[in-house]
Amino acid sequence: MTPNPISSRIHGPILIVSAIFLVVVMPCLNSCGLIADFTLNLWGKYLCYGIMAVAIDLLWGFTGLLCLGQALFFSLGGYMMGMHLMLMIGKLGQYKSDLPDFMVFLGHTTLPGFWQAFYSFPFALAMVFLVPGLLALVFGYLAFRSRIKGVYFSILTQALTYGAALLFFRNDLLMGGNNGFTDFRTLLGSDLRIASTQRILYICTALLLVAVVAGCKWLTKSRFGLIQRAIRDSENRVLFSGYATANFKLFIFVTSAMIAATAGALYVPQVGIINPSEMTPEKSLEAVVWVALGGRGSLYGPVIGAVSVNALKSWASRAYPDLWLIILGGSFVLVVMFMPNGIIGIPAQFAAWTARRRNRDAATAASPANRVTDP
Repeated sequence: MTPNPISSRIHGPILIVSAIFLVVVMPCLNSCGLIADFTLNLWGKYLCYGIMAVAIDLLWGFTGLLCLGQALFFSLGGYMMGMHLMLMIGKLGQYKSDLPDFMVFLGHTTLPGFWQAFYSFPFALAMVFLVPGLLALVFGYLAFRSRIKGVYFSILTQALTYGAALLFFRNDLLMGGNNGFTDFRTLLGSDLRIASTQRILYICTALLLVAVVAGCKWLTKSRFGLIQRAIRDSENRVLFSGYATANFKLFIFVTSAMIAATAGALYVPQVGIINPSEMTPEKSLEAVVWVALGGRGSLYGPVIGAVSVNALKSWASRAYPDLWLIILGGSFVLVVMFMPNGIIGIPAQFAAWTARRRNRDAATAASPANRVTDP
């Protein structure tokens, strides 16, 4: 694993400039009519994906754990928020009932007990963290206690995601089945269908992204981060040094799960839907591609990868709908073969190539065969 290609001296300025642009400039341009509401909403979706990509990078890029289940934690956070939003629809639904429409359609007459508490927004917000966090804690404890790592850990997380998706597709789980949750109306009394509410949600998403990147940067630069990278590079040496590596990996795994869940909670009110297709293994694999394309182990690269890939997808799925997967796969192959540090590593890679060429030209010019001697 190569070091971060961006010099540590410019991390702070990059974060500050990016934060100002995302949090201040774009919402101001939207309020002035220079950026369409649809565009701002689309960028809110991209930034949610960027937060999930940072969570994957914290695990994969800095700890060496390739998790193929981040889409599950992302979706669980979305479902917890979606349950609250479904209850806030009230009698505005299609069936004019206090029950969510899908429950009326299935013949239910009373609200299930585990739904009752989700009338409270603070409770729903707490569940956004607790449900994915507890699942990651139990799964991670069992996996790391058994010293499962490498490809076996990836396969297990993929199996967990696949099993959860099959469970959520079932109507008897009372979580919307195949259709999931949709047709949201209000959040904290604000209409989700007006531009001002969507603008506030976008600002919250941008602020969360900046906070997550800054927090992860601080964590990876601390003493904990040194041990984290040592586990990635040689876990056995860390074990021989007396550190309980399982505890470190478990902490990172749970933290990463909760970060992805908060992204899912902000994704749902902006996109307006959450269903089991968001937690399928394909979604997790796609998120891994974002990280690889942007630049693993850099924190900034995964955000760039998530935004650029999804922007490319939005364009290509309209212009070349039949070729979109080929375009994505081709991009991934090109990055793996020619850009090992991803998009964010291109400047450093170009600078290294230029330096090698300059040294080679200097060595050629200094060779005896090219010297001109006086007669």
